[in-house]
Amino acid sequence: MPRIFRAAPAIPLLLLATSASAQLGALQGAAPSETPLPATSLAAAPAGSVGGMGDINLYPKRVVISDRERTASIGLYNRAASTGDYDITLTELVMTPDGRLLAPAAVAEPALVSRLRSALPLLKWSPHRVTLPANEAQMVRVMVRIPPDLPPGEYRAHFNAIAVPPPTDEIAVEQTGPDGVGVRIVPRFGISIPVIVRVGETTLTAGLAGLQVARQADGSPAFTVRVSREGTRSAFGDLAVTAPGLKKPLAEIRGVGVYTEIAERTVQIPIDPKADPAGYARGAKLTVTYTDDDATPGKVLARQDFTVP
Repeated sequence: MPRIFRAAPAIPLLLLATSASAQLGALQGAAPSETPLPATSLAAAPAGSVGGMGDINLYPKRVVISDRERTASIGLYNRAASTGDYDITLTELVMTPDGRLLAPAAVAEPALVSRLRSALPLLKWSPHRVTLPANEAQMVRVMVRIPPDLPPGEYRAHFNAIAVPPPTDEIAVEQTGPDGVGVRIVPRFGISIPVIVRVGETTLTAGLAGLQVARQADGSPAFTVRVSREGTRSAFGDLAVTAPGLKKPLAEIRGVGVYTEIAERTVQIPIDPKADPAGYARGAKLTVTYTDDDATPGKVLARQDFTVP
C-alpha cells in the first residue's frame, strides 16, 4: 500500500533536511554493484503508478519479491515542470489496527513492533539519490540476499522517494522577536511503497465482519468493515459492497492491505454519492467481497452477507 509523506506519523510525513540526511546515512548501507537503468522521457505518469503530495510518482504501487527472483526495479517519474532531486531510502513501518503506517518508535503497542519481520537486513538498492528532469523516469534496482537459514515467511520494508529542497543562499534562522530566534522549516515531501520479500511457502486466510454505515469526516456516508487475516503472509486486495439487483457496487475501494503484524483492521469504504440511500438503509441485505490483488489476482479472499444494523 503506498504511503504519502508529510508531518504526522500517519500516512503523510514531513522530513527536515537534517533528520532526513541522518536517516539516509544510517539506513542505506552499501549499494549493489548493478548499474541503475538510465532515465527515460515520458509524456505522462506510467499506468499503475502512485503519486504523493509532491511531484514524484512511483511504479509499481507495491513490490513483492520471492526467494526465487532476488531482484526488482522501482520506477520514479518526475511530473513537475522542473528538475528534481530525490533521496532514496528504505525504512521500517508498522501497520496499526486502524490502518495507519507508523515508524516503530511511534507505535504505542510493543507487541505490534515485535511481530514485524523486517526486510531491511535483506535488501540493497541503487542509486541512493536520483536527479530527474521534468517528465522523465528512472528505475532504481532493489536486490535481496536471503541467508540459507532464514525462516520461511514474509518480510517487509518500505521504499521511500523524498524530495530534496533546492539549494538556497538564504539564512535559515529568522528573528521572531526581541528575545527569541525562530528556525525556518523546509518541508520534504515524498512517497513510500512496500517492498515485500516472501521466503518459502506462505499461507493466508481472510475474513470480513462488523459491517456498519458511518459518516466520513466531510459528512458523506460510508461503510465500515473489519478485514481479518490469518497465516504467514499479508492480505492485499479490493473491497466492494453490493446489493441484490444492482449492477454497480454501492461502495468500493482498491488496494486494502492487512499486514502480518495485525490480525485485523477497520476499513472505511465511501458510498457512491449516486447510490439510493434506501439501498443501504437499516435492514438492507448487502454482500461485501474482498478480492485478491496480490498472489492470486481476481481470487475472492473473503465474501460475507450482512444485514445493515
